[in-house]
Amino acid sequence: MGRPALAATLLGAALALGPGPAPAVRAAEPSPLLLIRVDDIGMSHTVNTALRRLIETGLPFSASVMVACPWFLEAAEILRDQPHASVGIHLTLNSEWQHYKWGPVLGASRVPSLVDANGHFHTSGADFAAASIDLDEVRAELRAQIERAQRAGLEIDYLDYHMLTAVSTPELRGLVEDLAREYDLGLSRYFGERSASLWDVAPEKKLSTLLDVVGRFDANRPNLLVIHPGLETPEMKALVDLNNPADPYRVAAHRQAELDALLSPAVSKALAGRGIRLATYAELIASKGLDSMRRPATAGHSMIVSED
Repeated sequence: MGRPALAATLLGAALALGPGPAPAVRAAEPSPLLLIRVDDIGMSHTVNTALRRLIETGLPFSASVMVACPWFLEAAEILRDQPHASVGIHLTLNSEWQHYKWGPVLGASRVPSLVDANGHFHTSGADFAAASIDLDEVRAELRAQIERAQRAGLEIDYLDYHMLTAVSTPELRGLVEDLAREYDLGLSRYFGERSASLWDVAPEKKLSTLLDVVGRFDANRPNLLVIHPGLETPEMKALVDLNNPADPYRVAAHRQAELDALLSPAVSKALAGRGIRLATYAELIASKGLDSMRRPATAGHSMIVSED
């Protein structure tokens, strides 16, 4: 992948099957391996500010960057030369907020099937599916997103997909897999990860839910925790989520609660108590190799997260 030797050696023990046999009667159980993926980086200044706070902790994590968004260049500036943050492209084909919009890196005239009447990406996955999408335009746009990140000085390790739109049909999934091969990149969820997201959990329940999730991490396969970080700032409070009619106005509360839950002392204690080993996608790829990737059965999360 071109990462320094650090990517292959940092937390090398964390990528092994676990500690050797205990001198007592039975071997110690392997400790769960956890990848923390923080999504939507570059979406807004507030999200980037939350990213800075994560970096300051020294926590190993993987940052999925939205190249088409207005605050991408700030995100690229933050992420350059951050050895404990693995960088991925959050392949973007939707613009889901009411008054805050973005469009394709190539411009609306180059990829007209991917935009609405105002030149923005389609709002929802359903809108995207209802449009007469040109697969060649999708390929050109996603390739442009990868190459824009490279030109900004980011060393990219993996790809994933905003709102699942880029893998929402077999043809699109195949296209994304082709791009990963073309650019020698990993694909999130293609290493057997058991994944969870807190996005659909009410803000006041995110911490308790995360503690429950930590208790259910699988020691026999990688675990992926997807976090949508942010802060309760005026910028974030102004956002209205058109894809969440049940709770569209609490975007800031949701994102602040996810960041607070991840960084809470209770979660740190729970991770330590289970011997959770943290790694990034750069390290996972260095350990397992790109040839180990396998298409997952579903595009979404494989760990059930419940508020009950």
